[in-house]
Amino acid sequence: MIIEPVRRGPVWATAHPDGRRALVRRAVEAVRQRGPVPGPRSALVIGASSGLGLAVRLAAAFGSGAATVGVCLERPGAPNRTGTAGWYNATAVEEELTTAGLPGRTVVGDAFDDGVKERTARLVAEEFGGVDLVVHSLAAPRRTDPVTGRTHRSVIRTIGDAFTEKAFDASTGSVRELTTPAATSEEAADTVRVMGGDDWARWIDVLDRHGALRQGVRTVAFSYIGTPWLAPTYRDGTLGRAKQHLEDTARSLDRRLAADGGRAQAAVMRALVTPASQVMPVQALYTLLLTRVTREAGLAEDTGDQARRLLDHLFHEPLAPVDARDRIRLDDVELRPDIQAEVHRRWEKVHDAATLAELGDLDAYRRLTEELHGFGADGVDYAADTDPVREIPRSLLIH
Repeated sequence: MIIEPVRRGPVWATAHPDGRRALVRRAVEAVRQRGPVPGPRSALVIGASSGLGLAVRLAAAFGSGAATVGVCLERPGAPNRTGTAGWYNATAVEEELTTAGLPGRTVVGDAFDDGVKERTARLVAEEFGGVDLVVHSLAAPRRTDPVTGRTHRSVIRTIGDAFTEKAFDASTGSVRELTTPAATSEEAADTVRVMGGDDWARWIDVLDRHGALRQGVRTVAFSYIGTPWLAPTYRDGTLGRAKQHLEDTARSLDRRLAADGGRAQAAVMRALVTPASQVMPVQALYTLLLTRVTREAGLAEDTGDQARRLLDHLFHEPLAPVDARDRIRLDDVELRPDIQAEVHRRWEKVHDAATLAELGDLDAYRRLTEELHGFGADGVDYAADTDPVREIPRSLLIH
């Protein structure tokens, strides 16, 4: 079939396998060009098919030579429709690992499911002798509690009053006002159950029970704080409450793992263009301005840069700031006072697509969002007949 880009607002309905293969290869080459980085001998990345999870897996494998296991829930292609971009990412990663002679496995299944945890833990223990890095990088709209069987759904809501601010409309490329409604107490609690630290702790329990954690294991989960003036839509909202729970979980896990020389920490990352960030219109507008400001200041970072800084901090020199709550602060550039002042100045001036193009990284944002789904890659013939069915080598599919 001829695979064309099809999107519905921020959600993409198609992905291009050859485009994603080319872009994963480009990301692998970027890791190699940055040079070797101290890292783990083996790593488990839960949520490894896109965004920061994918970047950490690539950095650990191709920067540190680590054996890697990635867990993801993605949809394969069929003769009449494409798979998800994450499926094609996993296919490309395994192909690159095989070519490089690096050990790795991809587990395709619901990371929230206890059966997936059990089978992954056995695989890690039996094939790799355990891992010394566990990264929890899940951003999901729902989670079924393995104990109660109840499905909880996460929402982007405020806590308290509704909040109206500018937002980026991905379907039109314009700027408009958006009101984020207030959450009910049940919605807030459900978001914590999906996006908080419960699943991370459950993974550590299962891995520990199966002897899949090496002595001195490091484990991290990703958090975010962001700018104070948009706090109602994130840090002071339902997502922020979930992140606070995740950070509390990090401290309890750290106390538990310390007995065997291990560590658990939350890593606060900077705002980036990822599949998860695209569904947050207010955050997307902020990121468009932030990326332009940091690029002009010579402080641009992408997911690969953040992943490398994280591994360097964990396994070489702890150069990233660590705050009073023991969070690794990789958002240090984003929250610099001079960067925040300039982003806020531009925020006040943006009111339509023209001013956004002038003050933000609109063209770069469009290019990046296309690339996330395999479009716009150099050297790919998008007019050619392309088979959307691709297998993931060395995969374990758990239904």
